[in-house]
Amino acid sequence: MGATVSIHQGKLEGDEQGGLFVFRGIPFAAPPVGARRWLAPEKPASWTGVRDARRFGAVAHQNQVMLSALSAMVVDGEQSEDCLTLNVWTPALDGKPRPVMVWIHGGAFTIGSGSQALYDGSLLARRGDVVLVTVNYRLGPLGFLRLADVTGGKIPSTGSEGMLDQVAALEWVRDNIAEFGGDPGNVTIFGESAGGMSVGTLLAMPAARGLFHKAIPQSGASHTGAPVARANRTAERVLSKLGVNPGDAAAIRALTPAQLLTGTLLPDGKTPDPELGMAYQPCIDGTHVPRAAIEMVADGSASSVAVMVGSTLEEWKLFSLMDPSLHKLDRAGLGARISRRLTAPAADALIDSYDKARAQRGEPATPADLFTAIETDRIFRIPGVRLAQVQRRHDARVYSYLFTWPSPAMGGVLGSCHALELGFVFGTNHLPGMTAFAGTGPGAETLATQMQDAWLAFARSGDPSNESTGDWAAYTESRRPTMVFGANTKLEDAPRDEERRAWDAVPDRIFGSL
Repeated sequence: MGATVSIHQGKLEGDEQGGLFVFRGIPFAAPPVGARRWLAPEKPASWTGVRDARRFGAVAHQNQVMLSALSAMVVDGEQSEDCLTLNVWTPALDGKPRPVMVWIHGGAFTIGSGSQALYDGSLLARRGDVVLVTVNYRLGPLGFLRLADVTGGKIPSTGSEGMLDQVAALEWVRDNIAEFGGDPGNVTIFGESAGGMSVGTLLAMPAARGLFHKAIPQSGASHTGAPVARANRTAERVLSKLGVNPGDAAAIRALTPAQLLTGTLLPDGKTPDPELGMAYQPCIDGTHVPRAAIEMVADGSASSVAVMVGSTLEEWKLFSLMDPSLHKLDRAGLGARISRRLTAPAADALIDSYDKARAQRGEPATPADLFTAIETDRIFRIPGVRLAQVQRRHDARVYSYLFTWPSPAMGGVLGSCHALELGFVFGTNHLPGMTAFAGTGPGAETLATQMQDAWLAFARSGDPSNESTGDWAAYTESRRPTMVFGANTKLEDAPRDEERRAWDAVPDRIFGSL
């Protein structure tokens, strides 16, 4: 059975499914194809008649990345540069102003889509009486390759076109979501990994100001962004690998997406170039992202936005699977790894702090364990803590969480790893391929209820306190109250504070990027 909505562009026909209305593949910007490749998104065209909105749009061009533990996270469907679409789940088309939740998917700014089964919006929309939106944005070399400088302005891309796509999606929500029963004055953005880093960047972007009112960065915050010099080095290296002269704009424009996707790979066409770690990320270009996002938030760029930020306990264990040399690491090798970003004395002091804290708690402290814990905190947990600290100076509505539920997959080696909370938040932990990763049973069901209730309460009011978890105190630097989600969810003051303090003297530029 269909349902019709009239928006600014024209009429849409979606599906009615299980008491919800679902509209898929809605264009929120003009297709960034042909002459529009590498340009900022433009307004979408209108249409006559009724547009079919019952199927997801194409996904952004990306290389396939598959981990056996994450089979529910597969990104399938047609890939196309014409990918700027979004999807809407709503309980009713009745004009009632419901909270709006806009999901920004993760995937290192190179993979993922808003149509992944993991991000099905049905349960949150139905359970919370909210309007749930998932978006696509340009990824990798089509969304985050800065060509303006290396081409002498012939191709003016800033390296943040993927972020501008997200802004365009939020503008579409502002202008149209009331027709779907959503309140454009109560919009929560949330995202995980690169999606959380996107949320943290949107908190700083002038163009995004006023387009959202609450933000939930999950496993990512406001510390990810490439300075112009780094973005230019990436562009030079990518063009060199593809055998194209930076001055030949026509040749660059003639590159196919498939060719562009090989620009950060070694000659085998599969292995990432280690010198281009996280090559694609928002560019701190001086305009769209005027300065490092964490600096801008500290100066009040998101002063009217409520923020709920957190991470998982053992994020890096997911990536350790792809690091076969890790189990052979000795103390000297650990020191060498950490010293890539810190001075040797600072690295030694950090390692000693983690070793001592883990020993006191009776936790394993092999060099591999210590490296995993340090990278978890450097890239994910400490950026979230620092975001909470600086945002709290501008708005009291700041909340912190830590997710500790362990995955039973692969004999438990993943622990409470990166992306594990997603199925609990969306209620998609029952999907085929997801149960082995997320776990099952009464404890898992209770945890899913607690997380959904907290996310929905925050989207409604800016306060995640709810019946399932109880009162959730706002963040302060004196107490650092943190909701610890796990087998025994509870509010704790300053969890794992010994490790947090070990980073006190480390500057912000060390965090958030690979």
